[in-house]
Amino acid sequence: MLELKDVCFSIQKDGEPINLIDNVSIDIPRGHFMAIVGPSGCGKTTLLKTIAGLNEESAGDLIWNGRNLAEEKDFDPAEIGYVPQFSIAYDQLTVDESIESATRLRVKTRNVAELDNRIDRILEETGLATLADRPVKVLSGGQKRRLGLAMELVTGPHLLLCDEVTSGLDPRSERDIVRLLHQLSRKDGRSVISVTHSLAHLELYDSILVLHEGRVAYHGPPEGLTHYFSVDDMEEVYPQLAKQRSDKWQSSWLKHREAYYGKLEAKRQKQIEEGTLSVPDDVLKQKMSTSQALSEKLDEEPKPRRKKRSKSDTAPLDDPAGDDAIVREATELVPMPGVFSQFSTLLSRRWKIFFRDRGQVFLQLSILVCFPILVALFSDRGNENIKRFSDRQEGLLQQITEESMVKASYLSVGSAVSGIVMFQVVLLSLMGSNNSAREVAGERLIFEKEKFGGIRPSAYLASKVAFLGSLILIQSLWMAIFVQQFWKFPDGTDTGFLDHTVFLVMVNAAMTFVCLGISSLMKTAEQSSLLSIYLVGFQLPLSGAVLALPESIESITRPFISAYWAWSGSIDSMNPSYRNAIDAVTETSFQSADACHYLLAIHIALGLIASYIGLKRHQWD
Repeated sequence: MLELKDVCFSIQKDGEPINLIDNVSIDIPRGHFMAIVGPSGCGKTTLLKTIAGLNEESAGDLIWNGRNLAEEKDFDPAEIGYVPQFSIAYDQLTVDESIESATRLRVKTRNVAELDNRIDRILEETGLATLADRPVKVLSGGQKRRLGLAMELVTGPHLLLCDEVTSGLDPRSERDIVRLLHQLSRKDGRSVISVTHSLAHLELYDSILVLHEGRVAYHGPPEGLTHYFSVDDMEEVYPQLAKQRSDKWQSSWLKHREAYYGKLEAKRQKQIEEGTLSVPDDVLKQKMSTSQALSEKLDEEPKPRRKKRSKSDTAPLDDPAGDDAIVREATELVPMPGVFSQFSTLLSRRWKIFFRDRGQVFLQLSILVCFPILVALFSDRGNENIKRFSDRQEGLLQQITEESMVKASYLSVGSAVSGIVMFQVVLLSLMGSNNSAREVAGERLIFEKEKFGGIRPSAYLASKVAFLGSLILIQSLWMAIFVQQFWKFPDGTDTGFLDHTVFLVMVNAAMTFVCLGISSLMKTAEQSSLLSIYLVGFQLPLSGAVLALPESIESITRPFISAYWAWSGSIDSMNPSYRNAIDAVTETSFQSADACHYLLAIHIALGLIASYIGLKRHQWD
């Protein structure tokens, strides 16, 4: 049973707390199907998120099967399913692949046969078996709602929360979804709570919760709704609500609460006797000795206040029980797969999505081909040999002419070589930005939903690092090898070209992971893309490789400019004569290759740290 006792959720406005949910007290038994209705802005979705733990209650208690979620352990990811308003599936995957991915990420199966059986059962249960091979992007609105439900059913949740899953559907599709939810509430004692704007098909629900300005105006059987509000039709309920303040409706409801709850309990007992409602109480109830042992075990551990959750805590639940509590053994909760299993599933899915996104594949191939060609176009000037002074003593005029030629050669070759290296560095920085600017922010809603379902941020980040790392190596090595065919890197040592290649890999990695950090911290893909573009745009002017910056600015900006450290490290790896030539065309000083390796490694580490912080942070809007 789920009990809400005087639950409040408030926000601060102009320094004053405002209750969006105000002293909500309701009981929802097992195997119950409840609708939350009310005018726009009355707090329906806010209440649902508070129940789920996405909003931390400001006051009151939420009790699940005798366990206070604020003081004891919160929902296990396998206990609860949450179907949001938005689609939680990738358009590039099929229905079957989407459910398989959700299952692999949230359920530890013993073998492929068990996995297939679970997927087939869910497909049949949600009426998606005939659509298993159909891509998500071609599904209708109603079919996507079914898919969202199917992806939440992989763990067999005992509490299913649905937020506006019938919104925007035609009447037939809406009725089909409500009927499906009704059927799901009749299996395994599952409680289903559905937020809806629609007042149609209310007869399919066991109870209706009417909210008005965050307060309970009514919670009882659907057949008592018109009588309670003194209206002839369901559609007249909302106008009737507006005729009286919410505190008046709340006071009225408290007077009639026990009578309507009595009707609900009588109706429930009748359904159990008729066999239309299956609540496995006898199987789930345990002896008081077991309950006492569980309670004592919990008492040994600290009980933190319920917080906004990322669902990353997947430890088995130990449920304390009272005289009439329903206690489940840990074996009833499906086990969560390990970090490596989640990582491999996420990485496999990411590559599958990448190769099915033709636009992204074409863009990556175009960049991979065109950018090195752009650098190669400037290779002729960089291949010129630097003129040197002759050993023969000539006349004064000859010496002046020779000195002028050598100086011109230094300027020409130095400028070309410096420009080619910086061109490579900046283009790889642009590739890095393109790699990851939208990588997390572009799928923010899906990631937040999967994190709620138990996906570990560490597994998610590791899959991104592995995927992006492959792109980094392909792009950087191809840039170095392709350009080397047209412009030979002027080695200062036997490993000069290798050092240069390492710097190209590191600057790409630095920009990729810094932009990944930006993408993880930003809420929208647009914000992340814009900030990443600005970051790349300032790499060239702030590097000082073209025009030297004032010392006061240079000392501040230089540590943050990846392009400078990659350029400087590559220049330091060159033949001394070429370093001197470049030194003649720029006032910007070079740093040692070791220092450049160190700074670029710091950029990479900071990007990864920012990424992890962004992934751990609750950003469900």
